[in-house]
Formats: sequence, structure tokens, C-alpha cells
Amino acid sequence: MLLSDTISAAMEGLKRSRMRSLLTTLGIVIGVGSVVLMVSIGASFERYILSQVESFSGDTFEIHAKGIQDVGKDVLSITFGDLEAISNLTTVKNIAPAIFLTDRVKYGREEIAPFVFGTTKEIFINWSMKPEYGRLLNDEDDRGAKAVVVLGSQAAEDLFTNTNPIGKRLTIGSRKFTVVGVMEAMGSPLAAQMDSMVYVPFSVAKAIQGRTTYIDYIALQSMGGDNELTRRDIVSLLRQRHNIDNPEDDQDKDDFYARSFEQAMDIIGTVTMSITLFLGLIAGISLLVGGVGIMNIMLVSVTERTKEIGLRKAVGARRQDILLQFLLEAIVLTLIGGVVGVIGALGLGYLLTMIANKLLGGITYAISLQAILLPLATAIIVGLVFGIYPARKAAGLRPIEAMGYE
Repeated sequence: MLLSDTISAAMEGLKRSRMRSLLTTLGIVIGVGSVVLMVSIGASFERYILSQVESFSGDTFEIHAKGIQDVGKDVLSITFGDLEAISNLTTVKNIAPAIFLTDRVKYGREEIAPFVFGTTKEIFINWSMKPEYGRLLNDEDDRGAKAVVVLGSQAAEDLFTNTNPIGKRLTIGSRKFTVVGVMEAMGSPLAAQMDSMVYVPFSVAKAIQGRTTYIDYIALQSMGGDNELTRRDIVSLLRQRHNIDNPEDDQDKDDFYARSFEQAMDIIGTVTMSITLFLGLIAGISLLVGGVGIMNIMLVSVTERTKEIGLRKAVGARRQDILLQFLLEAIVLTLIGGVVGVIGALGLGYLLTMIANKLLGGITYAISLQAILLPLATAIIVGLVFGIYPARKAAGLRPIEAMGYE
């Protein structure tokens, strides 16, 4: 039997049950569409998150005690001696120590509880931050322990609304400070905490907290851009100074964290990719459900067309012709459903991304060719796998028994 006749018979079989074919295809549409939509949305937000992190210099390191990220937990292990020793390393530059203040900030009747950073001018270099109004902290502010303050954009908005705060006097705890600068907005909900920060000279924070031994945080940049060499130098130095025996390089044994923003980007990228894959796998379950639906419908079709199969065999159709016919029907259903699902998912994904961009800003639609071809190929394989049993059942019918089937 000619291949063209087999293909024609397969298409004719689908046409005769258009509504059934449409409903069967719908399961594949939903399955493939869900996979493509989840992967594309996940990739879009992964790109968005990484673009926000990349606004910081990839050569920037942060060093702080373990546990300091826990709210209300006072864990100190980084000393002024550590700061001096690190500053003498030839692989580091732009060292910015920090001491945190927990005092509330007031101006008139307005009051906020921001993250108050006692630090030096190098912090703004390391974090790629620029002033929108006024100026940044400078060396003279730190040497003279001047009562000046630089506000994050959100902190300035909360305290002064639409008023220019430069030169205004506010209160941090019980001390008066003069506003000398307001930072540019970071422009992202991910950086909302950065926009709410308040910065005072390091020497002032040191005096307020009465610190003589410990500091809370250090930000620095690697010299020459070799982040791994810088990390090894810092870790080796701190382990030596803190008497930590750790030849296995087990970070759980350290009492500090020393990591670069580049490492943070790698971690974030891994996490977001894992989430995207997880969502894709969850959505892929609906594709398997669609495959079961195809097998079910094809079994019903075999039963309904038993006489037709017997007649075709009686006039010369071979076993492989019948097998191919029903496999083609299953594959065509999944292929059509896959194409429709991809087109629908791309359109819906683009619409959702545009809505998210209006709300958050900076989000662009991301989709790869692999994210389109893989679900399509999977749909075809699903059609093939779940179509084999019904096709084999149809091909195994005997002509005389099939033609006498009621």
C-alpha cells in the first residue's frame, strides 16, 4: 500500500471526528503551552534579577560575621585589626568598613526606622551609587567626625516628601545631623532596601556605638579583577587571625563570610534556573496527562473503526500500514496541539511580561529556541509513545473478525 494512501487514510480518520480530535488536541495545547509559558516567564525574571545584581560591580566583596544577617542577633567577629590587615593585602582596594546604627530617624513629625550605615566614601564606589542632590560622604567628614548624613532616595521621600532636604537638620537617635546629599534611586523593587538606607561618617557611628574592637561589615573591590585570588587571600588571612584550622576549606567552620557579588550572581542564577526548571517540570505533567488522553481517544477510535480496519486489510493493507496510520493520527494531533500551544504561550507570556514591566520596570521578555523546540519534540514523542499501543491493537486485528465486529 502506498504511503500517500496511508497518510490520506489517517487524515480522513481525524476529519471524521473533528470535535473529538479538537478536544484531544486541547490537552496537548495546555501541556505544551504551560511548559513554554513557565520557562519563558522564569527566564524573563531570571534576566531581570541578574540585571539588577549586575548594577553592582562584580569585583566587589563583602565581609561580615556569620549571623549578622539575622535580625536582632548581635554576632561580632571582624575586628579593626582585621580591617587593617586586609587593607594591607595587595589584591584589594577601595576598602569601606561599616558600623550599623539601629536608631530611628526623625524630621519634624515624620519618623522612619531605616538601616543606618556608618561608613566611608568608598562604599559608594563599591556599590556604584551616585548622588541625585548634594554630595556624598568624604574623607573630611570621617576625619572630623562631622554630623552629616546622606539619604537614600526613599528615605528622603519618606522624611521630606517633595521638599529638597539638602541643608535640613534631622535627628538620628538623640543627635542632630545635617543632610548633605540624596542618592539616586536604584530603580528596582529588588533594591528597595538600598533606597531606604541612611549613611553617616564611619567615625561618628564608631563613637555612637562606642566601638573599639569590632566592626559589622566591610565592602571592598579586588585589585586587578582576579576575584578568586582576592577571596583566597582574604579567607586565608582571616582564618589565620581568628585561629581557625580549616585545611578542607569548609566554610561552615569559619566565623565570617567573604564573598563577591560575582559569587552572589552565580548563586542567584543557579537558584532562578532551578526554579524555572521546576516550574517547567510541573507544567510538563499536564503534557503527560494530554498523552494519556490521546491514548484513550485512539483506543476508542480503534474500537469504532474495527470494521474499517478489517476492510482495509481485506483489500491489501498490511499490518505496518495500519500501524503507521494510527501512529500518524496520534502524532498529527500532538504536533498541531504543540504548535498552537507554543504560539499561545508566547503571546500570553509576552503580555504578562509587558504587564510586569509596567509594574516593576526593567523586565524584558526572554525566550530561547530550545524552550520552544524541546516541548514540541516532547509532544511528538508523547504522541508516538501513547499512540503505539492503540496502533498495535489496530494492526493486530484479523480481517475476518474485524469485519464481523458489531
